[in-house]
Amino acid sequence: MKKYLILFLTVFFSFAILYAQPLIGISGTVNWDAKLINSRTSLDLASANVRLPAGRTQAEMLLGAGYLDMIRPCLLALQADSSSTIGDLVDRGEISLQEIDSIALRSISAAPALSSDMRSMFSTHSLSMDIISSALLRHTSPSPVARTLRPVSTAQYSGIIIIAAESLPVHGMRSSGLAVPCLFPKIWDSDMNLIYDRNMLETRNTAMVKYSAMQNIFADNPSGLSPELREIAGDRPLRVFARSVFGINYTDLIIERNDALLIISSEENRRLLSQGRVVIILDNSVLRREFSGN
Repeated sequence: MKKYLILFLTVFFSFAILYAQPLIGISGTVNWDAKLINSRTSLDLASANVRLPAGRTQAEMLLGAGYLDMIRPCLLALQADSSSTIGDLVDRGEISLQEIDSIALRSISAAPALSSDMRSMFSTHSLSMDIISSALLRHTSPSPVARTLRPVSTAQYSGIIIIAAESLPVHGMRSSGLAVPCLFPKIWDSDMNLIYDRNMLETRNTAMVKYSAMQNIFADNPSGLSPELREIAGDRPLRVFARSVFGINYTDLIIERNDALLIISSEENRRLLSQGRVVIILDNSVLRREFSGN
């Protein structure tokens, strides 16, 4: 009897080791300022029953598959607009999980490496949010930017900067909060006319907005802008303050009607919207979010 028990336990533990789930984890940062999702995926070699150097190829294959499994929840949790995450869009059939995986595989990655204690293998990935937003834009021709029957005299600007770095009143509520980033924010005027949304972009390859921090509009040069912001907004941007936030997740901004008229009163300034030459200044605390999982 004892002989059979030992045999059973030997077989049981052999199968347990053979079919044990490898321990794979991920950590990273969603960086709205740089428009990047940076991640590090790690594989515990012992849990995968991998011995080096013979098992290196097997470890790299497990790590690659693990990256997809680990990064997927992060992408699904990404805020697409005020009311929807990317996961919500998948649930509604607007994009498939296969497309999400294809997006994840377009990240820039470094070759897998071993940890200093040789117990784990890790890889790093950097995924541009522009790739994600481009995949979600489905219109074939842009919607016209709002016009006005009573245009005002306005200068020709090189870009638009909306400052929303402090806690703002929430439209329609007796509360306030910080504006937060998303892929497709909307901009309204104080009469609740829609000034800007994703459908106004000329091409799918154009990001709607560039998010940045307050310090980047106080650079030591004539424009006051950091090099990254000058690329988007140029040297003569229109600077306006957001009046309040709007939307379920405070992603949408409301600006004064008079400021909106400066934008929509000329063809040149309306084109700034359709070309995505818009910068939104937010509080540092909302521009980066860390994530992890295993």
